Amino acid sequence: MGTEFKVIVSGTVTSPQGFLAGAIQAGIRSHKGLDLAILCSERSCVAAGVFTTNTIKAAPVIISQKHLQDKRAQAIVVNAGCANACTGDSGIADATEMARSVAEKLGLSTTDVLVASTGVIGVPLPMERVRAGISKIAFTEEGGHELARAMMTTDTFAKEIAIFVETSGGGFTLGGVAKGAGMIHPNLATMLCFLTTDALVDPNFLQSALQKAVDVSFNMITIDGDTSPSDTVVLLANGLASNATINKRNGGLFQKALNEVCLYLAKYIARDGEGATKLIEVVVEGALTEAEARLAARTIASSPLVKSAIHGNDPNWGRIVAALGRSGAKLDEAKLAVYLNDSCVMKQGKPMPFNKQEASNRLDSKEVSVKLELNLGKGKAKAWGCDLSEEYVTINSAYTS
Repeated sequence: MGTEFKVIVSGTVTSPQGFLAGAIQAGIRSHKGLDLAILCSERSCVAAGVFTTNTIKAAPVIISQKHLQDKRAQAIVVNAGCANACTGDSGIADATEMARSVAEKLGLSTTDVLVASTGVIGVPLPMERVRAGISKIAFTEEGGHELARAMMTTDTFAKEIAIFVETSGGGFTLGGVAKGAGMIHPNLATMLCFLTTDALVDPNFLQSALQKAVDVSFNMITIDGDTSPSDTVVLLANGLASNATINKRNGGLFQKALNEVCLYLAKYIARDGEGATKLIEVVVEGALTEAEARLAARTIASSPLVKSAIHGNDPNWGRIVAALGRSGAKLDEAKLAVYLNDSCVMKQGKPMPFNKQEASNRLDSKEVSVKLELNLGKGKAKAWGCDLSEEYVTINSAYTS
């Protein structure tokens, strides 16, 4: 984190002023635990959203995109255990009813409520349980922690953060929660992220800032190469910090802070990949363009062969080069350099001598770094992924049974 940012101990999405949340065990999923939650603001918010690019879109995504057309929102309702995807007109009706039920509870317009669902595709929501659960949810300033747990599916831990950003006008707070461990290869994966701030932000800048933050964070992580119909990232800004309006002319610090929050959450999604034992960071430098660097980094991070080799502590850097070669990024083999955990294994297109056992020992770590220098231009990018283990297959071979 930058020196301008102070991480709030036990911070979460309700750390910014005016945000409350609560969760309940509604019985939507078979195993016990929180599975239905609401996040709300005491004041109407400027809102921005980024959603899945999958052609198949879950009903909550369709409804939330519709409700965000006026760039305003005041509450989000989320459930786990059922994605409400591929459920036809009845799914749209159920997502709309979820928004309407929360709106009635809070005294809002239905269009002020956004909806998110995660879980099994092709299964209708148990609406009687959802309705009953919504009516019983109570709100607290610490409720963000409950919300973070209620939106988990195969996640092994909750992902949440809040930071205070010091400014000449007194500062503001940014908070967020995210979930995701499988079906992760965003252009926007079953991943959900809700972000809040008490800063006063211009609505057009808020949307562009969120898109930029997503591009360098959530759109640069991969676990298994699959993108879900449910991907949602939403940012609510209620303005209670009473700062001067943040816009494209003065929004540099806000953008930097938002990037940091999203990067923190994105890395923890990658770290928590289903069955994962290692976080992999892929750095590509010297590409012709940033776009080509991003393409190369994501291709390498998502390669099953690279992921498998790193899981087995196998310094088989040929798999890295092969993934780079099929990425679509331009390269000149004679200029290429490859590093594994800062150890150069290839330079100017030629193998470098290294001790295989020592290299294997260095890969036996919870974090592994892969760096490639293309030496063609100034394009650079980072992507994050995880190793591929037997446990991943075990989890996904019995996900619905």
